[in-house]
Amino acid sequence: MGFKKIPSRYVIVILTFFCTCVCYIERVGFSIAYTIAADAAGVNQSSKGTILSTFYYGYACSQVPGGWAAQKIGGRRVLLLSFVLWSMTCALVPLDPNRVALLVLARLLVGVAQGFIFPSIHTVLAQWVPPHERSRSVSLTTSGMYLGAAMGMLFLPSLVKFRGPQSVFLAEAGLGAMWSLLWFRYASDPPRSEHPKASAAGFGESLLPVKGSQRIKVENGGHSSKTSKIPWKRIVLSLPVWAIVVNNFTFHYALYVLMNWLPTYFELGLQLSLQEMGSSKMMPYLNMFIFSNIGGVVADHLVTRRILSVTATRKVLNTIGFIVASFALMAIPLFRSSSGVVFCSSVALGFLALGRAGFAVNHMDIAPRYAGIVMGVSNTAGTLAGIIGVDLTGKLLEAAKTANSDLSDAESWRLVFLIPGLLCIFSSVIFLLFSTGERIFD
Repeated sequence: MGFKKIPSRYVIVILTFFCTCVCYIERVGFSIAYTIAADAAGVNQSSKGTILSTFYYGYACSQVPGGWAAQKIGGRRVLLLSFVLWSMTCALVPLDPNRVALLVLARLLVGVAQGFIFPSIHTVLAQWVPPHERSRSVSLTTSGMYLGAAMGMLFLPSLVKFRGPQSVFLAEAGLGAMWSLLWFRYASDPPRSEHPKASAAGFGESLLPVKGSQRIKVENGGHSSKTSKIPWKRIVLSLPVWAIVVNNFTFHYALYVLMNWLPTYFELGLQLSLQEMGSSKMMPYLNMFIFSNIGGVVADHLVTRRILSVTATRKVLNTIGFIVASFALMAIPLFRSSSGVVFCSSVALGFLALGRAGFAVNHMDIAPRYAGIVMGVSNTAGTLAGIIGVDLTGKLLEAAKTANSDLSDAESWRLVFLIPGLLCIFSSVIFLLFSTGERIFD
């Protein structure tokens, strides 16, 4: 593999990039495989929405426990265990739309397992990556999500066509097993003494503060004896925190609705086969991959060159991203061709990814010591968006089908895309009014 010639921290970043990539191949893969199998079995849209949203219930339940477990027993071990669990679930559970209870249980297990992954990744990166490489490393790692979604949209419909929906589960399990072997072979827990830069800046600290009197690293490399008690009340009542939470909810509402229902829109709304669309169906997620990294680079440039303050940088990028995305989302039903829908969804997801350089990084600005706590609260809101948005979309489509008797009518889909579009406008206003780039929690 040549990994031994690469600095260890780069190996870790590369592996976490592939980790998020594989996770999102699984998420997109299930929506594709299940949509095709469910449509063939005559499952109604409301029931489809329930199954597709089940994953997010498990995902929401395990994020805070995931952060706690990563702190207690190590992010490297928790990451490996979670990958093994969801890979085995994919390998062993049959994709049968008529066995609803089994599918619900399987999706809950996969959701719980994957809920441990991102807290573990942040814990591992905190141990390995020094401060001056933080933005690039985190941007690259998280952009793997979007590349994975793009690859899933490109390759998996053809796999379903030639090998059947169940083959997607087996392929995902195989990818999970391969990554697990690489992680087991090349990942390690670094001794703190080998990373003086990270230690000196406090970057190697645990994401979740530990209660009680402890020796805590400070920015000058020294130590202080200090009681680290999580200020839950201040966090809950903080308007800048709520600005992050609201925008995280909106981002994931739009993302999860498109990720889970765009295949259905192509198949039923436009009467197009995913297998015949070629590489165009991957463009929305490829655009997210590109714009996510652009956002990180632009934000760092604006801040380090003192072109804009941290507060202004976050607000500008967040506002541009969400406002452009809102109009692109609401325009989707106006187009009745694959090229028009691909263009609008690509613009929407690309600019939402750009907006992450605003709200998604902001928790580290306002609460560096409690960034893990704020991130956990924010990500929980994002997961709730998946539960609400995916399930609500199914109910909206079922109601539209009853009213119009045909989901190929653009009117049946108008409300589906109008809701996230309006949420984007609302969220950008909230962020403009209440966010800040200044530290508000010591």
